[in-house]
Amino acid sequence: MRSYHGCHFAYLMSEAKVLFSMSQSKGTVVLAYSGGLDTSCILVWLKEQGYEVVAYLANVGQDEDFEAARKKALSLGAKKVFIEDLRKEFVEEFIWPWVQSNATYEDRYMLGTSLARPCIARGQVKIAKQEKAQFVSHGATGKGNDQVRFELSCYSLYPEVKIISPWRLPEFFNRFLGRDDLMKYAKAHDIPVPVTPKSPWSMDANIMHISYESGILENPKNHAPDGMFMMTVDPVKSTSTPDELEIEFKNGVPVKVTNLGDKTTHSSALELFMYLNEIGGKHGVGRIDIVENRFIGMKSRGIYETPGGTILYQAHVDIETFTMDKEVRKIKQQLALRLSEQLYNGFWHSPECEFVRHCINKSQEHVAGKVQVSVFKGQVYILGRESPTSLYNQSLVSMNVQGDYDPIDAGGFIKICSLRLKEYNRLQSSQLQNLNE
Repeated sequence: MRSYHGCHFAYLMSEAKVLFSMSQSKGTVVLAYSGGLDTSCILVWLKEQGYEVVAYLANVGQDEDFEAARKKALSLGAKKVFIEDLRKEFVEEFIWPWVQSNATYEDRYMLGTSLARPCIARGQVKIAKQEKAQFVSHGATGKGNDQVRFELSCYSLYPEVKIISPWRLPEFFNRFLGRDDLMKYAKAHDIPVPVTPKSPWSMDANIMHISYESGILENPKNHAPDGMFMMTVDPVKSTSTPDELEIEFKNGVPVKVTNLGDKTTHSSALELFMYLNEIGGKHGVGRIDIVENRFIGMKSRGIYETPGGTILYQAHVDIETFTMDKEVRKIKQQLALRLSEQLYNGFWHSPECEFVRHCINKSQEHVAGKVQVSVFKGQVYILGRESPTSLYNQSLVSMNVQGDYDPIDAGGFIKICSLRLKEYNRLQSSQLQNLNE
């Protein structure tokens, strides 16, 4: 058995090591901070490890008390706190290229979180360079996509940076096995914790969407609980009066929205998108429930609501088809598929993604005009469209006017197209005859 003096000596040595560690700073780390339990504990833990912490909060449209988060971070020992309003650049530099692309991951997911992460990481790196910080850190888990998105963006924009990912460090994840351990740590270190119980799922919000996953949603059979959705009302309970909108595009980007009923008009990017969120949310537009393939190799269940993005997606598909050459659009659709994977996997700040976005932007040169839509009971209905760059020729397609078209030509066209079908049938018949002999 160790003596009292021996134990007391060991305790003093331990305390001395902590004090020495604190006096010998390991450097400055810029932490992507949300003000929640996880990143608050990470902030204190990083200080405990000997780092000077700069907290970075990006406003990308989430419902957050940013000043309260600032005060909290400073009270926990953050050296500095930076809060940046990135909503306008998020819409113009990330969401608008997505609108041009019509990119959806695995046919349904409109990539709201995937778009926000490189925007946030870019701002975080800017502060890291400004503060001459050698490190950046985040609170993303070791199983998810966000760790990849944040870190690939940081490495691309700041190659010499070192990244501290606590949820991948054994000394962190072996100490904090779950929320209960974080709560105990928070109480021990006077970290304010939520008064109300946490929802039994995790949530990520920005101006484009809200995602829900984990917790009770991990069972793919469980239905989304009543009251979970925050951006959209239940379509069944939504208003019985549709909203008819006219959305104007230039170069594939929305430049104006007009409510054809009450004549409300918005033309600035941020206000336009927020208004479409309001209208879409009012009618329950943009809800999806999917099981998707994460980049790191596992399937996960996610529930998303993307009201304004869904309205723009439908309207843009319509004006693009109206104004773009058929063969060009086939190539552009392939580019959209590539972009969806690049975005989802975290490669926004990569040469290949930059190239694909450039090509998509080039394809949008003549995508201009107005689309009228009806938003009602969870759906977006196309009512009509007009464009000065339309490839639609009414006299050519009309059943009442012959136009510059000779019906006789169709016969030869059909015969040419049928040649390979005839040859295929001949081959099939020959093989069948050989089998019967």
